[in-house]
Amino acid sequence: MPPPSRTTARAEIVVDVAAIRHNVRTLREHVGPGVAMMVVVKADGYGHGMAEAARAARAAEAEWLGVATVDEALALRAAGDTGRVLCWLTVPGDDYRAAVEQDVDVTVYSEAELAEVVAATDRTARVQLKVDTGLSRGGASPDEWAALCAAAAGLERDGRISVTGVWSHLSSSDEPEDPANAAQEALFDEALAEAERAGLRPEVRHLANSAAAILRPSARRDLVRVGIAAYGLDPAPGHTPDLGLVPAMTARASLAMVKRVDAGAAVSYGRTWTAERATTLGLVPVGYADGVPRVAGNRAEVWVAGSRRPVRGRVCMDQLVVDLDDAGATAGDDAVLFGPGVHGEPTAQDWAEACGTISYEIVTRIGGRMTRRHTDSATETAEGTDR
Repeated sequence: MPPPSRTTARAEIVVDVAAIRHNVRTLREHVGPGVAMMVVVKADGYGHGMAEAARAARAAEAEWLGVATVDEALALRAAGDTGRVLCWLTVPGDDYRAAVEQDVDVTVYSEAELAEVVAATDRTARVQLKVDTGLSRGGASPDEWAALCAAAAGLERDGRISVTGVWSHLSSSDEPEDPANAAQEALFDEALAEAERAGLRPEVRHLANSAAAILRPSARRDLVRVGIAAYGLDPAPGHTPDLGLVPAMTARASLAMVKRVDAGAAVSYGRTWTAERATTLGLVPVGYADGVPRVAGNRAEVWVAGSRRPVRGRVCMDQLVVDLDDAGATAGDDAVLFGPGVHGEPTAQDWAEACGTISYEIVTRIGGRMTRRHTDSATETAEGTDR
């Protein structure tokens, strides 16, 4: 007799695209009229699926999508997206020709990078200039900015490029009282003035990421770039007002085994947890190979049989153990690592706090052998996709 077929995956990520649409619309309403919306879908849509997240963002009338790499931008085009897309993290030798010819806006940090874009194609390239205002990461340094603007203006006059944007990135927007925010805004204004003196009239000027879009109206300018908030997660825990954002991702698995152990039984490698009394353990078939942080051992919780159950012992490569106590679970029952939290289950933010990290890391690293399924709670349809 063949084994019974499964109706749910052994371990999966479930993404509600209706939540993404809701979040984008909510954020648009919060930032107000006259400010364009870029939804950032890099890193496979923060782990939610880039193409699906992009479609949800467009359905919520996001004018722009943002990605890090040229490859991500080209993948959006291959998936059928025809709207405005900005990419911003390139290395020498990247395929600027394909990006320009597929109408992707590319970011440049230096005159050398600008020259490489121009040399790649005869078409007029849509270019955005990024200035480093204090993050000390990507972007032209202040002492290089005037020369970059002058070079860009010359190429624009020659019809080789169109400078569509000038932008920068805040270092401390999740800490709204940090004086670095005001300092970076002031430097950004100086950079904009220099660009104008060079003769540049960009279509958009943008500085605000999710936290600044929500918390810092002065940083919104022509456009805001929302990433983590579009997926329903708080970009500035402890500071963000309740906007009604809905986490879109649920990570779940089916219990592989339930077993009774006596007092004194040690759990997992290194015997880092020992049962003080007889209890029931549940084996969850995901581990650090699936993106579950190893540090979650003895710290995080999983939702099983209607209650939060603590992770016991070290997280292994393929599995972790939870203490079910008297929860009454059986093999095959659902174990939710994190989800929206509406039923009491842990959220990605709960896991982040347990692991000493941020929710961005939790949702972008989860995956491995887990399948990913997209649902639409607004229409009660579901579409399965493999990772």
